[in-house]
Amino acid sequence: MVSISSLLSRWGSPLLICSPHLSRPNLLLLPNNKYATFLLGSSERLVRVSSPIAHAKGGRHVWARNSNRLLRGYCCVEASVVAASDDNYGNKQVISVTPRLYDYLLTNVREPEILRELREETAGMRGSQMQVSPDQAQLLAMLVQILGAEKCIEVGVYTGYSSLAIALVLPESGRLVACERDAVCLEVAKRYYDRAGVSHKVDVKHGLAADVLRYMIQMGEACSYDFAFVDAEKRMYQEYFELLLQLVRVGGLIVIDNVLWHGRVANPLVMDSKTLSIRNFNRCLMEDKRVSISMVPIGDGMTICRKM
Repeated sequence: MVSISSLLSRWGSPLLICSPHLSRPNLLLLPNNKYATFLLGSSERLVRVSSPIAHAKGGRHVWARNSNRLLRGYCCVEASVVAASDDNYGNKQVISVTPRLYDYLLTNVREPEILRELREETAGMRGSQMQVSPDQAQLLAMLVQILGAEKCIEVGVYTGYSSLAIALVLPESGRLVACERDAVCLEVAKRYYDRAGVSHKVDVKHGLAADVLRYMIQMGEACSYDFAFVDAEKRMYQEYFELLLQLVRVGGLIVIDNVLWHGRVANPLVMDSKTLSIRNFNRCLMEDKRVSISMVPIGDGMTICRKM
């Protein structure tokens, strides 16, 4: 038995199909332009599309076959919008980013050449999925600029894409404390800091971020930073947040990455330690009156926190 939710979680760009052979509650789910799945009646038997999709006025026709007969369906809309299940939100539709729409979004990101080169080099490395996306990096850089930040912290550098994006927009007198425990990745980051001419702005800290942050507090740096970005060990999020809340000034920002965690946080059946940590952290943030917050569905989800 395959449920609608499990199918949707696998396919980034489903299409909703109306068919005269299906009762109203059922859907044909189309993951791409060639293949589809019918959920037929209560049996939910899977059916594959047997011919290419033909464009039609107002939508597209599609043919599919089960074990007994050929079915003709009508594709009415690409599911690029979603609405809350709670009717009290007024059925407000919001964008659900499909692969095609995300490709379009990326064409509208102003990515400096040095960042593009770093991104492409990192793409061939182990753990490349940990790198923030270009649209995320653009948002981080803009937040730093809007804030007029001069002193920043990054917890979790990896190969330096987000820290380089931040350093590029810092003033010449600006300083970014970049914490990373992986020496190999840090060497890549430092090479690109040099190439971009921002090494003088980046204070690289090789080691455990929590130890670095505690030392900074001990050295009297509390409430002196404008901006912090966290993209590191998920089970440490709460501890990082508490330390950064001491280091960031009132009115400063703390941005946390991966708060939607590939959608797992919304699935009550997922109970691994990282998902639980992020889910609990999100819950704590909702109740934390020391900050105002905005959870943004960009990348893998980011929460922007402003210290009150």
